[in-house]
Amino acid sequence: MSKPASGTGFFWHERCFWHDQGAIGVFSEPGWFMQPQPASESPESKRRLKNLLEISGLIDELEVRKPAPASREELLTFHTPEYMDRLEAGDQLGRGNAGEAAPFTRGSLAAAQQSAGLAVAAVEAVLRGELRNAYALCRPPGHHAEADRGRGFCLLGNIPIAVNRARQLGLLERVAILDWDVHHGNGQQDAFYTDPQVLTISIHQAANYPLESGGFEELGDGAGLECNLNLPMPPGSGIGAYDYAMEKLILPAIEAFAPELIVVACGYDACAKDPLGKMMLNSEAFGRMTRQVQAVADRCCQGRLVMTHEGGYSEGYVPFCGHAVIAALADSDIQATDPQNEEIAAWGYQSLQPHQQALIDGWVEAFFKQRY
Repeated sequence: MSKPASGTGFFWHERCFWHDQGAIGVFSEPGWFMQPQPASESPESKRRLKNLLEISGLIDELEVRKPAPASREELLTFHTPEYMDRLEAGDQLGRGNAGEAAPFTRGSLAAAQQSAGLAVAAVEAVLRGELRNAYALCRPPGHHAEADRGRGFCLLGNIPIAVNRARQLGLLERVAILDWDVHHGNGQQDAFYTDPQVLTISIHQAANYPLESGGFEELGDGAGLECNLNLPMPPGSGIGAYDYAMEKLILPAIEAFAPELIVVACGYDACAKDPLGKMMLNSEAFGRMTRQVQAVADRCCQGRLVMTHEGGYSEGYVPFCGHAVIAALADSDIQATDPQNEEIAAWGYQSLQPHQQALIDGWVEAFFKQRY
């Protein structure tokens, strides 16, 4: 790997916004008692984020790139040929379901390949030293997709594909993946559960989605034992709880692992306005977490940091959270004033609660005791 250049990349493509799941409920197809409605995972929050970057002028400080979609060869670094055949068959039929709560229509596969292509290109550009860090505005998201099926709005595993491709090219060996989407990052966990060269961390709302995964006791297996860390946070966790978890466990774990690259699965559904989560972060909290991870990246891996867009279903609030993250990545003074930032910070129970501190302290002791 060469020495990283300065500059923040912004990877996006209009094709990603054209993915259409069809008229479904939150997770279900319409039926006798389920009135058709727009899908929860819509293009609007992502499009509005890009629009806000344009309006604020922040986009002019970024290196904007629109790379090619991921090839089938690149997708097969993570997904099985049988699964790719199923997606292609569904695309030809015009409608399908990739797995659990992952419906799609004609054109969705092209959007998903484009989304994966953004992640692949962002990781490669940072590792080759073309950019210091990068943000990939991926859609559909990817952190729930597994090797042989889609799940939870995700068709393709954007991060595992990008990491595996970089390793295939000889650009990367050791990587830390942090997922702060409100839902468990089961896709990354599944992809690297036995791999000692990949540290996967997920901080999420306990027992939200998927229900059967995301417990602290899931620490990896075989050679990858103690290379997977889950922080299933109690519903209602706010700024104080996330700050404490980052400071006491997440950041020290990443730094101790000493990766060559940090990748963040950057979901915004832990924000206070999200309809699918019960957490209480504001946009400032997302910006602060980004700066904290940047500081670790500066110490560990010459600032190499890639963030891929995951969940976040508040069309009005996601743009402010994303703008705060990207401004932090770019070390920019350009801000988009969030009219609800201070109000959210003043909500009750935003400070670290005793039960939250006790839980996190227990994880800290158990994780580092087992690891060291």
